[in-house]
Amino acid sequence: MASTINRLRQPSSLGARLVLIMTAVGIAGALGITILLAGVITPSFNELEQRAVAAHVDRTRAALVEYASKVESAVKDYGDWNASYDYMAAPNAAFERESFSPLAMANLDINGMAYVGTDRRILIARWIDDSREERPALRRRLVDEIGRTDLAALLKGRSATYYYTRLGDVVAAVGVAQVRRSDGTGAPRGYVLMAREITSAQLSELLQLTARIELGAAGATPARSTATRMAIAVPITGADGRAVARAHFVVPRDVSVLGRRMLLLAVAGSTMLLLVVLVVLRRMIARLVLKPLNRVETHMLHVRASGSMTLLHDDGRRDELGSLGRSFNAMLSQLKDLREQVEVQSFALGRSESAVAVMHNVRNALNPISTIIGRGIAQPAPIDRATLDRAAAELARDDIPAARRAKLVAFVAAAIEALDTARREQVQQLGIGREAMAHVLDIIGEQQAHAHERPALAACDVTDIIAQNATIARYSDGTSIAFSFPAQPHPVLANRVILSQVIGNLFANAAEAIAAAGRQSGSLAVSVSEADDTVIVRIRDDGEGFDPDTGATLFQRGFSTRRHKSGGLGLHWCANSMTAMEGSLRLESEGRGRGAVAILTLRAPATASLAQAA
Repeated sequence: MASTINRLRQPSSLGARLVLIMTAVGIAGALGITILLAGVITPSFNELEQRAVAAHVDRTRAALVEYASKVESAVKDYGDWNASYDYMAAPNAAFERESFSPLAMANLDINGMAYVGTDRRILIARWIDDSREERPALRRRLVDEIGRTDLAALLKGRSATYYYTRLGDVVAAVGVAQVRRSDGTGAPRGYVLMAREITSAQLSELLQLTARIELGAAGATPARSTATRMAIAVPITGADGRAVARAHFVVPRDVSVLGRRMLLLAVAGSTMLLLVVLVVLRRMIARLVLKPLNRVETHMLHVRASGSMTLLHDDGRRDELGSLGRSFNAMLSQLKDLREQVEVQSFALGRSESAVAVMHNVRNALNPISTIIGRGIAQPAPIDRATLDRAAAELARDDIPAARRAKLVAFVAAAIEALDTARREQVQQLGIGREAMAHVLDIIGEQQAHAHERPALAACDVTDIIAQNATIARYSDGTSIAFSFPAQPHPVLANRVILSQVIGNLFANAAEAIAAAGRQSGSLAVSVSEADDTVIVRIRDDGEGFDPDTGATLFQRGFSTRRHKSGGLGLHWCANSMTAMEGSLRLESEGRGRGAVAILTLRAPATASLAQAA
């Protein structure tokens, strides 16, 4: 799971990274546009909605003012009327029947009416159609309202005014005017009041929408809203400025809905535009960037696989990718020239390294000869010559007792046998030295014959080569080595002289590794196995070994694990020689002090016999 998340975070291909970057940019752009549009559109439409709410409130208040103004106009006409002025001085039934009749109130579009003296004495108070059960109660409430209201303070020096009040469950607009002559002269003789009931139906007709008058919770929030509708409550204020009721109605939130729709449309449009831009950019990047880069990469893979320094086709582009292609072609041209120079230099270096390798192998082959000669020079005589001469002189005498003569004869016979044994050992060592010298001459002759050619391969017996080099290697470095190797023949396809040099080098290195481990003796085991058309030779020693991490560097030219030695050509030459014979060489070790194993891989001849190998 963690690896999958890491791959998603860090995609490997350039195309995937570009797609991821463009997707992130698109998402960020869409979020940015959404926030920007929300920050511009939503406040604007909220402001428009607030203005719409304020307009509804102002229209409601204007309707309430207009409704009450009609009452004020009617009461002012009655206040500036000589008949009212005279009635206040001398109340009479005729005026009351004419002015307080239901027909007169209906014509005035009022529901209640009263005349009040300056001493706040009520001369008359009527409610339209007092015969109905609830009307007397309204008239009494009108009387109570008159008793609670300071009419002079309410007018504040004006001739007429209005206010809203509650008469039980009824909300009414009350108009108040001073009673004066028609021309406005004369001291006011009292006040005339008119009450006009306002109902939910009348309010709905005034506002041209469904509304109702609520008596409770008059001081609540003016407006409450849901997602699609808004409830508006406008207070209806009384004479003291406090709300006696409120006008309540519900209007649709058309502006907010329109704003949300516009926001969604703008976000959807901008998102679609970003998606289109991203798709177009992705296609253009794939066509103009990724495809040319893929063409360059494919050509590079072809060059690496084939080794042919063919130039990339120039498509004529003059942008950065075209410049990249031309630079790539210039690099290929330079590499081609450099490779040709390296090949020339490699040929010269190869001849030099070949000569150095021959000298290295000749030195390894001469080491046993040097050891044999050194041992021969240092080996003392098997018997002292002076002693032998004295024994011979004594035997020549005639006066020697028989027992003494027998002892002297036995001594001389033993001396002759010792001399003969020493001579046979010297002959054997000289024979080994002769083989080593022949090996040296073969190395030199092979190098002279094939100095500039690949080695000729033929069927040969690797077991015989191992046995020959094991005999010679016993005299290397003065270390006693116990050899074990298979007895049955194993034919391989190789150059006998070069393969013998490789195995001799590996035996010499094994002997040095055993000596480096601080021991005077060691073991070296050779095994040979065959698989299909391949022969594998494993040479295992119990020497000092090496760190597994340094296994790859052992074949480098100039590398040596022996600090007292210089050169480092043996394994380097061996690896190259095995490659030239269509084989391979590798070294393995389990670590310091655990020995090492050299593994040679050779081809088995298609038709090989021991006669051919010989």
